Formats: sequence, C-alpha cells, structure tokens
Amino acid sequence: MKAIIVTNEAEGTAGMKLTEWPEPRPAINEVIVQVHASGFTHDELTWPATWTDRYDVNRTPSIPGHELAGVVTALGYGTTGFSVGQRVFGLSDWYRNGSLAEYIAIEARNLAPLPGDVDFTVGAALVMPGLTAWQGLFDHGQLQSGQSVIIHGAAGVVGSMAVQLAREAGAYVIGSGRASGRQTAHDFGVHEYIDLDNGNLEEVGKVDLVFDVLGGEITTKSAGVIRTGGTLVTIAGPTQARPVGGRTIDFIVEANRQQLVDIVQRVRDGRLKTNIGNVVTIDEAIAAFAPNVRLKGKTIIRIRS
Repeated sequence: MKAIIVTNEAEGTAGMKLTEWPEPRPAINEVIVQVHASGFTHDELTWPATWTDRYDVNRTPSIPGHELAGVVTALGYGTTGFSVGQRVFGLSDWYRNGSLAEYIAIEARNLAPLPGDVDFTVGAALVMPGLTAWQGLFDHGQLQSGQSVIIHGAAGVVGSMAVQLAREAGAYVIGSGRASGRQTAHDFGVHEYIDLDNGNLEEVGKVDLVFDVLGGEITTKSAGVIRTGGTLVTIAGPTQARPVGGRTIDFIVEANRQQLVDIVQRVRDGRLKTNIGNVVTIDEAIAAFAPNVRLKGKTIIRIRS
C-alpha cells in the first residue's frame, strides 16, 4: 500500500516520504480501515508520540496522521460493533501508525459509524476539530446556556467548530484572531470579534470561559478576563496562567464514539459546518504540508477517490 512515513524529527515535513508499506493486520478488538480521507495536524511532527512508543522507545519509521474516514475491510478477533463494508470515521491512537496511508489498523473503540449521506472528506474534517472543540467547551469548560465565552482563533479549524457548538448551546460567543479572520468568524456565528493585531483583549470585560488554541501571551492575557469561578481551557500546552478565583485546564483531545455520533448528526441537520480548505491526493500531500505554505481551513488528503 501507499503510505507517507517519517524517520527523522529534525527534518520535519521535509523528511516526509511517500513509499510502499506493508498492509496492516488487525489485532484483538481492532479493525482494518481502507482510508478514503485523512487529516494532518500541522504540528504533529513535534509530538513525542510521533517518534516513540509509550515506553519512550524509538518507533520510526512511522506513519503520521490521526484523523480518518473510510470503510472497514477486516475485523480482528473479538471485535464487535462493526462489520466489513461499513463506513466509519475516527481518531487513531497517538502512539501508533496513522492515517496517511491506504489502510490503517485501529482500535474499534476509536471509531464511529459514518452515515452514508456524509462525504468521507467531511467525515475526516470533523474528527480532530470537532472532538477538540466539544471536549474543550463542554467536558472541560462546562459551558452552559446563557454564559459568555471567548474563542481564540475563531476563524481557524478548531475555533470555527467551537464557535458553532458554543452558539448552539446558547452561549454568547466572542471570537478573536487576526484582522483577516473577522468575516470568517462572523460567518461561523460569533456575536463579537476581537482583532488581536489591533484590539485590546481586556476591553471585552469579564467572561465565564476562554477557549484558547493560540498559547503564549494570549493565554496569559486571557486569565485576566475571566470572572470569578470561570475557566481557562487551552490546547496549547501547560501554562502558569490562572484566572483569579477560577481554574485553568490544558488537555489533549481523546477519541470518543458518542461525541462523534453527536457531531456528525449536527452536520446532517445543517447545524454544523466544516472548515475545509485544501483537498489533495496522497501523491500531492507532502507538498501541501510545506511549512512556508499558509492555508485557510483544514487540509484533507483524499487517499482513495
């Protein structure tokens, strides 16, 4: 099968190589998925799990990519809940070979059924952004109707998903980001927008929740705009920033079947839109990951037409 592999962390995306790779076989409670569409997160080549296993042992060459949509082609011993030929989508384990390949072995619990009226490209684009936004807002942020939330990077892939979910939940949604993202953020549903290049975050007043995807100075400043009892949630890594009388949570997204089911149903109902930018084939994928290329929206790799 075709697969994109990496062998050297120092080389980054320049070290990616498209090659022939042995097809995987399913272990207990696993399935083999013929990947039709895959996602790639721009910074995953900096994640330790891309290069080592859980025991910190080098596992290269490894296949990146963790978001996928495709069709089940084989079941491992003891696997239940899926059948050969079924359409699925999901999030693969960080410490295993990923989805930038024609086939992937994945634990069945990390997958959800993909309805027939949802394109594979859309399914793959929902996985990481949808789960990250859902878990950040509701599992960790405990967002409730009537509360206010600032979503940094509101025009981005995760932020735009969070904007829609927060607004549907009845929150007052304030987006932030570059000046160029204002219209996109409004298109996805923000009530207000803060231009971080020219505006002042502190002028917005106090909010119940900040959902941060940017990190750095923005995370630090965000702690000051959270009211007593509020929460700062970030996916940008551990931080010392703490809101007065509140809490800070940094988290890593996890696979969750029921959340994927709920997210894809919103797409089918027209309540949720993906933020897809570039769609490329696996043969074109490496060029699309070049660090000097800034693209809007989620890049999706069509593995199979």
